Amino acid sequence: MAEVVSLMDIDEDDKHQKQNDSQKLNKGKSVVTASDTKAIPWVEKYRPQSLADVAAHRDIVDTIDRLTSENRLPHLLLYGPPGTGKTSTILAVARKLYGAQYHNMILELNASDDRGIDVVRQQIQDFASTQSFSFGAKSSVKLILLDEADAMTKDAQFALRRVIEKYTKNTRFALICNHVNKIIPALQSRCTRFRFAPLDPIHVTERVKHVIEAEGLDVTDGGLAALVRLSNGDMRKALNILQSTHMASQKITEEAVYLCTGNPLPKDIEQISYWLLNESFAESFTRVSETKTRKGLALIDIVREVTMFVFKIKMPSDVRVQLVNDLADIEYRLSFGCNDKLQLGSLIATFTQARSALVAAAK
Repeated sequence: MAEVVSLMDIDEDDKHQKQNDSQKLNKGKSVVTASDTKAIPWVEKYRPQSLADVAAHRDIVDTIDRLTSENRLPHLLLYGPPGTGKTSTILAVARKLYGAQYHNMILELNASDDRGIDVVRQQIQDFASTQSFSFGAKSSVKLILLDEADAMTKDAQFALRRVIEKYTKNTRFALICNHVNKIIPALQSRCTRFRFAPLDPIHVTERVKHVIEAEGLDVTDGGLAALVRLSNGDMRKALNILQSTHMASQKITEEAVYLCTGNPLPKDIEQISYWLLNESFAESFTRVSETKTRKGLALIDIVREVTMFVFKIKMPSDVRVQLVNDLADIEYRLSFGCNDKLQLGSLIATFTQARSALVAAAK
C-alpha cells in the first residue's frame, strides 16, 4: 500500500507541476500581448477615432457629420491621393452611427479581397438584403465600405450599379478610390462625391507634433520641416518616416530624416546643380557618379529634386521650358528602368544645351 500511496503522491506532484508550467506559459503570453500593443505602427495607433480628430478637410468632414447626425447619409464616393483621411473619415462615421458594435453593421472589402462579379452578386447582395439590427445604435441603416474601388473590374462595377439602387432603403455604400476616372459614370452619378486633396503642410505639422509629444520624441525644427516636405501632403507617409527615423536614431534631425528615407539632401542637390551648370561634361559626369555611388542616391530622385531647383534659378523662360521638358523625358525613361549611366549622360547633356542657350541669350 505504501508503494501505491507514493505513486499517487508522484501523480499529484506531476499535476501541480503541470499547473505551474501552464501558469508560467500564460504569464509569458500576457507579456507578449503587452509588447504587441506597443509594437502597433503609429499609422494605426494614431488613426482618428472620431470625425473631430480628422486632421484636415473640415468642410467635407462637417458636411458628412451633419448628414450623419440628421440621418440623411447618402451613398458616398471619396477620392484623392493616399494618406489624406478617406478611410479614417468613413470609419469615424461608422463609429458615430453604430458605436462599439460597428463591426456588425458594416461590410468592409478592399483590394486584398476578391471583388469580382461573383462577390457583388453573392457576398455584397446577401449582406445588403438581410434585415439589420441596430444593437442599440441610432441608425439601423447598414454600411458597405468598398476601399480602393478603382481596382474593381468593370463587370463588377456594372453589377454593383443595380445592387445600390435595389437596397437603398436599408444600406448605404461608401466607395473609396485614388483615381475617380476608373469608376464608371453610372456609379459616380449614384453617389455624392467628395475630393480629399493632399493635406496642407500646416495640418501635417500639427498632427506630427501631436504624435511627437505623445511619444516623447526629440525632434529638431529642421527634422520636422524635412518630414513635412518629404510627406507631400500624405499623413501616412509622414508618420511612417517619423517612426522609421526614430528607430534609426534617437535625435531626429534633417540629416537623419534624409538618410533614413534615402532622399538626397538639399545641400547635395545644390552641389550637383552647380556642377551641372558650371563644369564640363566629363567633369560633371565623374563628380555626379561619384556622389551618387558614395551616398547611395537614386538618379530618379536626383532628377526630381534638380527639377525643383531649376525653378529657383533665374533664367529666360524659353530655356527653362526646354530644360524642364527634357528633365521630364529623363524621369519618364527612368521610371521604365532604362540604363542609369545613359540617363545620367542625358541629364548632363540637357544642362550643357541649356548652358549654351543661356550664353547665347546673354550676348
